[in-house]
Amino acid sequence: MPKAGIVTVVGKPNAGKSTLLNRIVGEKLSIVSPKPQSTRDRVVGIRTSGDVQMIVLDTPGLLNPRYALQEAMRATALAALADADVVLYIVDGSEGPPPPLVELARLDHAPRAPVVLAVNKSDLLTPAHRERLAAGVGDARFISAATGAGVDDLMADLGAMLPDSPFLYPDDEISTQTVRFFVAELIRETALEQLEDEVPYSVACAIEEFREERSPVYIRAVLHVERESQKRILIGAGGQRVRAIGRAAREKIEAFVGAPVYLDLWVKVLHNWRRNPQALQRFGYKLPLPEDRSR
Repeated sequence: MPKAGIVTVVGKPNAGKSTLLNRIVGEKLSIVSPKPQSTRDRVVGIRTSGDVQMIVLDTPGLLNPRYALQEAMRATALAALADADVVLYIVDGSEGPPPPLVELARLDHAPRAPVVLAVNKSDLLTPAHRERLAAGVGDARFISAATGAGVDDLMADLGAMLPDSPFLYPDDEISTQTVRFFVAELIRETALEQLEDEVPYSVACAIEEFREERSPVYIRAVLHVERESQKRILIGAGGQRVRAIGRAAREKIEAFVGAPVYLDLWVKVLHNWRRNPQALQRFGYKLPLPEDRSR
């Protein structure tokens, strides 16, 4: 009997969840950045191998929310936890013994699904550090999402824990999300790579027009920021910064869609959008219900 189900990947910001999803699927789906909180929504990857189909949910890092966007990110992570058949709790091995998931996520009770603990970045640990850490984390798996060490064995263990089920999706699919979603993420990733300080956290990307029938594919995208000063930084002297972001993003998008692309990139100010529920809904973020905010 084949197996199929949902593996929800959770952990602190910058634990390596997105890097792991990309390695599991064999395709770059989640954006990767050294800046924390780069994942804002759940990203769905599908891995089909043999008689096992694993739907992997990459989630925003678990943190105490300080404004509406972070509340939406936390709600997304908690909803993905509730959907899981298996929970993969990723921790950064360099940070020492991890807190229990219930404590980190501030849950009222343990998830209904079994939780597997994986210590990531194990390739950066000294043998002595690894030995000390192993003594305190029980049957945790030591992996490196960057190098792939231990990942195949982890996938085999997770696959064995999934329920008996027919495949949920065609075996050649790698995600359930739209090309538009991934294009917006690739543009935002490029902005993260080229911006410093506080500006990246204030950047959102919206795809306003996407014409696949054209050659080259025509994409009109808008980078939204919160203040005029951020807009000036993003545009740069004589438009140099935004053109550089556009060139680099276009190359990524062309590789992703497998076709030439004309990227028409704009910058606009949407004041205080991270704290504005209406703006967040416009960008597709789902805020928690009032009764969930205190959790």
